[in-house]
Amino acid sequence: TGFGNGVAIPHGKIAGLKRIYGLVAHLSEPIDYKAIDSGPVDLVFLLLSPPDAGADHLKALAAISRVVRHAPTLEKLRGARSPDALTAVLMGVDE
Repeated sequence: TGFGNGVAIPHGKIAGLKRIYGLVAHLSEPIDYKAIDSGPVDLVFLLLSPPDAGADHLKALAAISRVVRHAPTLEKLRGARSPDALTAVLMGVDE
């Protein structure tokens, strides 16, 4: 899903997974992701879940959605210069 404001949230369910996995990436070169605002994407939040994780998958998507709607957090994520800094920003987000 191309969320807009430079954010993509690809997500899916994969047989064999035992739990939900997430990955956040800040791309050094933005890509065309056919986002709803037609803008390029530089922040990717990947979410992979087991096939039976219906409600938990939706809760995780909702949590990501709340984070990416908060412009100051997106600015901090884009300013993070290391994986540890990116993690620190995300860990500082209120649930």
